[in-house]
Amino acid sequence: MVEEYLKAANLQEDLDALGFNLVGFGCTTCIGNSGPLQPEISKAVNDNDLVAVSVLSGNRNFEGRISPDVRANYLASPPLVVAYAIAGDMNIDVTKDPLAHTPDGKPVYLKDIWPTSKEVAELVDTIVTREMFQAKYADVFKGDERWQGVEVTDSETYDWPASSTYIQNPPYFQGMSKGAGTISDVKGARVLALLGDMITTDHISPAGSFKPGTPAGQYLTERQVAPRDFNSYGSRRGNHEIMMRGTFANIRIKNEMLDGVEGGYSKDASGNQAAIYDAAMSYVEQDTPLVIFGGKEYGAGSSRDWAAKGTNLLGVKAVVAESFERIHRSNLVGMGVIPFEFTNGDTRHSLNLTGDEVVTIEGLAGDFKPLSMVPCTITYADGTDKTIQLKARVDTEVEIDYLKNGGVLHYVLRNLAAA
Repeated sequence: MVEEYLKAANLQEDLDALGFNLVGFGCTTCIGNSGPLQPEISKAVNDNDLVAVSVLSGNRNFEGRISPDVRANYLASPPLVVAYAIAGDMNIDVTKDPLAHTPDGKPVYLKDIWPTSKEVAELVDTIVTREMFQAKYADVFKGDERWQGVEVTDSETYDWPASSTYIQNPPYFQGMSKGAGTISDVKGARVLALLGDMITTDHISPAGSFKPGTPAGQYLTERQVAPRDFNSYGSRRGNHEIMMRGTFANIRIKNEMLDGVEGGYSKDASGNQAAIYDAAMSYVEQDTPLVIFGGKEYGAGSSRDWAAKGTNLLGVKAVVAESFERIHRSNLVGMGVIPFEFTNGDTRHSLNLTGDEVVTIEGLAGDFKPLSMVPCTITYADGTDKTIQLKARVDTEVEIDYLKNGGVLHYVLRNLAAA
């Protein structure tokens, strides 16, 4: 429909002349699918540590999301996006500075090109018609020739092709018993990440594009997928192998365990710097549980189930933060990861955490109640211990049941089986 009414309004030709070509529908720009910057621009940004800026009319502006090379993203209405593109400069006041000059040197201001409400209304009334919608959506479920050409097996269940890099059978239910289990204490856990305030779900599970050198990129390269066909984390969320490798892999996340290092890195079981996925797997191989420490509003931003799923699959048993965004808190519980809040003014800073500590959280086994206060013993690298009180942000009785079942997915399946 967008394509139809832009053409009918004689706007697309002028938009094309400005570089606003219609290249896709839906989540293109705001999910990072606009494609890479020109190589020379990308090189200049990275070689000189430039803070590159975008202006977009999407609905998300997390750093690194629109492009791995772009740190700052401003959300604006589509006409303002065009206006800033004409100006080509963020260091102007578009309400009073000229956007550009005509060939004869006359300044052109935003007010000169901004349509009136009357002009917009007249275009909508004459161009956007009921008949246009009826014609476009009459056969919407047929799809194009590529959709119709997809080969499918006539079966009531999906056969999980092993060669697919988009969809894999997730491991959530491996070894699942018929009955619920119990909640266990977290004993001898190691720290996977020390994170700051306002860690968003896009820091935890980025949705945008990724490069060949990342764990996810290496996974696809090993399966003969060319970088131009990587697509994005968001498009590959049906493959847990890629999403696990993308968890905490935002290029702008900062793990305070590592001084001056930006991106998804941690220390592995040998104490060496490694990609967070590789570090986590080194502990999984040793059957060592992991914890995350964070600051205020951990899990802020858009709700994203993979921010909790990926955390679970990396072997993280607990997240300890100063406070949580409400939806991410419940998502963590739903995936069997227990969220805890510091109490008595404790923070990762006041406790002088470095990430080299061993953490044990007790009071979870047995008669564990919602919002319980539980002891957490931190053993520092020099062998000294400190015990603090944590508030378990398991807020309701049903969330206790989720944890006993290993998560909400197991809880639902067991209830369906019992019925």
